Amino acid sequence: MKTGIELIAAERTRQIEEEGWSPGHDDQHQYGDLAVIAATLACDGTDANVEDPLERGSDSDPWGLLKKHGLHGTKPNRIRALAIAGALIAAELDREQRLIAKCSK
Repeated sequence: MKTGIELIAAERTRQIEEEGWSPGHDDQHQYGDLAVIAATLACDGTDANVEDPLERGSDSDPWGLLKKHGLHGTKPNRIRALAIAGALIAAELDREQRLIAKCSK
């Protein structure tokens, strides 16, 4: 059985290699979209929800939200949903670090 970090890393690799979500693609999501989608996915199936005044994550169906942002797929089980959420958080961390590095030059 893979650890959580291994599942997240494998999902992020899949996103890059199969979906083409390169750093350049991720950099287009400059308004927190990746983090909001990740949070919405992580909350799916719980009694929590994501409040988003900009309505990036306001879709009651996070899988519909993924489609709204050009992502696709069918609703997976809870473990897979959390791996996707973790991978999107990793993508957002990388995007923020690239932005900081770019701004500090």
